[in-house]
Amino acid sequence: MRTQTKQTQSQLTPERAKEILREGNERFVNNLRFNRNLLQQVNETSEGQFPFAVVLSCIDSRTSAELIFDQGLGDIFSTRIAGNIVNEDILGSMEFACKVAGSKLIVVLGHTNCGAVKGACDHVEMGHLSGLLGKIQPSVKAVEYQGERSSKNMEFVEMVSRKNVEKMLAEIQQKSPILREMIESGQIGIVGAMYNVETGVVEFY
Repeated sequence: MRTQTKQTQSQLTPERAKEILREGNERFVNNLRFNRNLLQQVNETSEGQFPFAVVLSCIDSRTSAELIFDQGLGDIFSTRIAGNIVNEDILGSMEFACKVAGSKLIVVLGHTNCGAVKGACDHVEMGHLSGLLGKIQPSVKAVEYQGERSSKNMEFVEMVSRKNVEKMLAEIQQKSPILREMIESGQIGIVGAMYNVETGVVEFY
């Protein structure tokens, strides 16, 4: 599998970028990963990088974007933070990835059984974690659910996880005029997705 180059990156559409990730996840689930020469990719990317997508995902140890999408060195920008939330630094990173480095797609990737979402559902407060979980609270409040609204109820947790992805997609476009303009003009795409930690399958919204 060849490393992304400026030429291959420039020829991709946002839709094709999403399909590459979808195909990679299918290989991952079926244990048919591409045989890559990673040392060769180290050499090929030593003077530059041309990732085709930027993936915002959780720090959860099971959600490494390069692995679950079967991508190699130089293929994707991976931005990770508990609860896959958006802040100023992450927006700046995404603006660099798309406006400067040429990435074609933004993916906000949530996952099932998310500890950060559970903490937000339970209104956990602990040091700096309190501020982070506070960014998920709007998603907790936005979910209309009549049953138990805590981490003990996995149905509720998964509803909040999905809502959180949707809210982060909206925040990216609301808070970054640069990215919003690129999305509206079709230069880049943006999509939400959910990774199932039990099956390894990524569901794109």
